[in-house]
Amino acid sequence: MRVDKRRQLERAGWSVGDAGDFLGLSADERRFVEVKLALADGLRRRREQLGLTQTQVAERFGSSQSRVAKMEAADRTVTTDLVLKSLFRLGASPRDVSRLLIPKGRNRAAWTVRLSCGRRATTGPQRADRQVHALDATVGS
Repeated sequence: MRVDKRRQLERAGWSVGDAGDFLGLSADERRFVEVKLALADGLRRRREQLGLTQTQVAERFGSSQSRVAKMEAADRTVTTDLVLKSLFRLGASPRDVSRLLIPKGRNRAAWTVRLSCGRRATTGPQRADRQVHALDATVGS
């Protein structure tokens, strides 16, 4: 976010932070969410590199297209070990997987929360929504 835009929002009573700030995540929870998102994104990128559709991957795995879509979206119903196993089934090496976990700059989505009048309005891209769903799986288990 541009500095001038951030200052303007803060003067108007908004608080600017990331999804972890909004949800009150601990450092461990933040790291887990980031890892799960990185693995899910890596699965999608590996599938695309192989020129496969979600349906083709599902057929290889004996699963459904919707399940593959959920894996790629880091859905809370998908376990981290399932995503890892799927990466390996698509030919990823342990080194390939470790590269997915190397941070590539600030990739957490910014959220804006209005504090005045007791109302909360949030904005943020789809990645932030995926973080919320990934967190649900962490906290729920």
